[in-house]
Order: sequence, then C-alpha cells, then structure tokens
Amino acid sequence: MTDLIRFFDPPPTNPGKAGSNKVGVLTFHRCINYGSYWQARCLIDGLQAMGMDAVLLEHRSARVDRAEWRCALQPLLPVPTRCDDLRLYKNKIRKFFDAFAELPLSAPFPLENPDSAEEFPLVVVGSDEVWNLRHPWYGGYGAFYGEGLRSGRLVAYAATFGNFNAPDRLRGLRAEQLRSFSQISVRDLNSKRLIKDVLGLDAELVLDPCLQFPQAISNAGKEEIASACVAVYGHSFAGWFQQAIRQWADARSITLISIGYRNDWAHEQWIDAGPEEFARFMAGATAVVTNFFHGCVFSLVNDKPFACVLTDYRSSKLLDLTAMVGAGRNVIFEGAPPQRLDAALGEPPGSATFPRITALRRNSSAYLQYVVQQAP
Repeated sequence: MTDLIRFFDPPPTNPGKAGSNKVGVLTFHRCINYGSYWQARCLIDGLQAMGMDAVLLEHRSARVDRAEWRCALQPLLPVPTRCDDLRLYKNKIRKFFDAFAELPLSAPFPLENPDSAEEFPLVVVGSDEVWNLRHPWYGGYGAFYGEGLRSGRLVAYAATFGNFNAPDRLRGLRAEQLRSFSQISVRDLNSKRLIKDVLGLDAELVLDPCLQFPQAISNAGKEEIASACVAVYGHSFAGWFQQAIRQWADARSITLISIGYRNDWAHEQWIDAGPEEFARFMAGATAVVTNFFHGCVFSLVNDKPFACVLTDYRSSKLLDLTAMVGAGRNVIFEGAPPQRLDAALGEPPGSATFPRITALRRNSSAYLQYVVQQAP
C-alpha cells in the first residue's frame, strides 16, 4: 500500500482566484466516481455562471485516500480484480487525477482539521452523500456538518444522507451542527424527511447539480458510435436483471458496453474511461442500463431511454429520484413483465419527466439565487 500511495500521489492543485464574492464548495470531489466528479464540476460551473468566484474546498486525508484508491482498484469485492483489469483501473484513476487538476481548488487542508481551511464569505456543502453517517470512509467527518469551517454563512445545496435513514442516530451533536446552516436544501425525499423529523425544518427539494447545470456535460460532446449500443453503468447487478438485459439486447442485435467497471455479461468492456469520456459515451449511447444514481441522472440529462434496478445501498436514492422526476416506469423489479423493460429501454423519458425537471430547476435556481444574494 505504501508503493500505491506514492504512485497515486495527486498532482499539484489549481488554486482559484481571490475575490470578495468567493464561494467555497465542500463535497466529495476527489472520489474515483463519475457522478461525484461531475456533480462537483457542474455545481462549480453553475455558481460561476451566477457571477460567483467558486472553488472546491481541497480537503486531504491519507486515510480517505487509501480507502478510495483501494476501492477504485477492487470495486467488485468480494470478487477480486482480474490481473488484466488492474492496469485498466489504474489508468482510469490516472485520468481522474488529470481531471481533478483542472478543477478550481482552494489551498489544501487536512480533512481532520477543517479550521485550517481558508475563510470564505459563503460555504456551500453538497452535493453527494455528505451527511451519510454510513459512508464507509467519509461517514462521520464533522467538516461536512460545518464543524470547524470558517465562513460568513453556511448553506447546503442538494446534500443527501444517502442510505442513512435513522433519525435517532442523527439527534445530538450532528443535529445541532446542522442547525448552524442558514439554509438547507436536499436532493432526495429521504433526506427531506430526516431534516423534518430531526430539526423540524422543511428543507428545499432541489436537483442534483448535473441535472440543474448540465452545460458542462453537454459541452463534453457525444461519442460517435457506429451501431446501436446500450451503456451498462454500475456493478454487482442482480442475476435475474443481467439475464433479462442480455436477452433483450441479443434479440435486437444491440451491443452492451460496460463503462467504468467489468460486467462479464455485457458484450464489451470499457473500464478505463475518464470523466470526459464517460460523459461523451453516455450522450452517444442508444440507451442506459444502470443501478447507480448518476446512471439515471445522465440518462435524464441526455433524454436517453434507461432501465435501472435497485440495490440495498442505493435503493432510496433511485426510488426518490425517479419518483421526483416522474420516471417510475424506468425502475425494473424482478418478475416485471417484458413489456416494462421494452418501454423503459425503447422510449426516451422526456415527455414524462420534462415538466417536473423544469419545475425543479426553477425551484433550485430560486434557492441558489436567494443564497447568493444573502451572502455577506
């Protein structure tokens, strides 16, 4: 592991510009995860489009790095990574580091010592699972609850508790820290319920930054694909779902291409795609099959037909998102009739989802405009 840490030593940061309208964004921007990267980038771009000098708070932690890189190299545990895939996962990590280096970042500070971070008139916490006390390596770090941060005002945008849903465990220190936020917005119904149950507050329901500010994703372009293909994004899919998707694709001579992870039931593997390559591929694919939250989000951004299946870790996120935007038919359950899968993968969701996404964008914009105008 010592050699691994030296090998993956992150490149120098790209500090943001100084300015009186500076905003610090605290999120999981160094995860080797397409969704985490793009939601951080989209939120920064969106705030900058509003005239703010937004930068990501560059927290560092050797403990978190070791866990993150170990997971990136062994994402399918308990199934070990194949020897020929290890090189591909390493290449994927390098591409993420290259992408991180282009982000506007604050001066680095230890995640365990957030009071050493630079001061900002406004700090925005979110998006991502910043309040998930069950997160295997980020869970419990007080900085994401505002502990030690030096800011004029502290707000949350599209924050989420992820699969954490125990209000009794939230009461106490973490609940009191959340009371220090001037405004709170969340991206899912589970998080909204927790805030209501524990704090008695009605948190604003807003869109994930990728759906709210999709311009950077659109600017990445579209992969030109010679024949019809379906993007497979995620891993550890249920066996019945694998079989159903493979049969559906084979019957239509459609190629299944797994991106970012190995899925042996897909026809092809593209494990080492970088964040920009991922965005282009998702835009160029005919449809998307996923068990990841941002697999659904990128399908909605690109108005692509998609089918998603629930997992224990992500079930609440997927159900809440699809319910919010009117894409409930795109969730496939075991035993569902074949017609449901045909409908999910055969028709773009736009006619059902566009009105709701438009309304949520208006609400999200109003929330952020208020937050920015209230900044000292």
